[in-house]
Amino acid sequence: MARHKQRPRVPVRQRAVALLVLAAMPVGGVVAWHATPSVPAAGFGVQARVAASAPADGKASRSQTREPLSAASGTVDGTWLGGDDIDTAQLTAIPASNATVKQWVNGPDKTLIPTGFQPDHATGDTGLAYSFSQCTWWAYTRRHQLGLPVGSHFGDGAQWADSARRLGYWVDSTPRHEGDIIVFQRGQYGSSTVYGHVGIVEHINADGSITTSECGAALHGHPVSRTFTAEQAATLQFIHY
Repeated sequence: MARHKQRPRVPVRQRAVALLVLAAMPVGGVVAWHATPSVPAAGFGVQARVAASAPADGKASRSQTREPLSAASGTVDGTWLGGDDIDTAQLTAIPASNATVKQWVNGPDKTLIPTGFQPDHATGDTGLAYSFSQCTWWAYTRRHQLGLPVGSHFGDGAQWADSARRLGYWVDSTPRHEGDIIVFQRGQYGSSTVYGHVGIVEHINADGSITTSECGAALHGHPVSRTFTAEQAATLQFIHY
């Protein structure tokens, strides 16, 4: 009686690997990855191969082995991956749309500005609305020349500090920058007893005195200058920005 030769039995693990290979065969010419059986001396394993980069024809390559994550470039030690050229001070900079104001609030005024001050408050500027040669005309015109914010309808000179404060401007009794608006109350230092007066700080001197530029109806658009001592300046009000 003839004996039929029995086919060698394929281990279950190898059959599982073969099915894995079939499942990963390309469909329509595209394959994401390819697995090949590998039977080590002891145990069982599958060696995965992936395309490290897509070739020019757009098809995935099966010839490059995936590198372990430990070999990847970059660090996770808290350092900047973009390099050392990042200015970390910009991460805490106070935003301001006006370039000069931004420089001041992040520089000499950073620890001086009032709590809650918003540099990008409404300016009230809708264009020149003050009569030619008036003190208010000059203050508005000069602020624009210096690139600083100013309102169009602050009222008479004596009203400017309150009008600016209501819009969110920083106003106090200390001259801080060239370009600050000086507000004189009615009759103060020769100003009108009806309307008050405004001028511009042109220079802050080493002794705390200030040099101004001012105009008035009788000056026909030609500003003049005065100097006030530090003690006199302390009695005035100043609109900063």
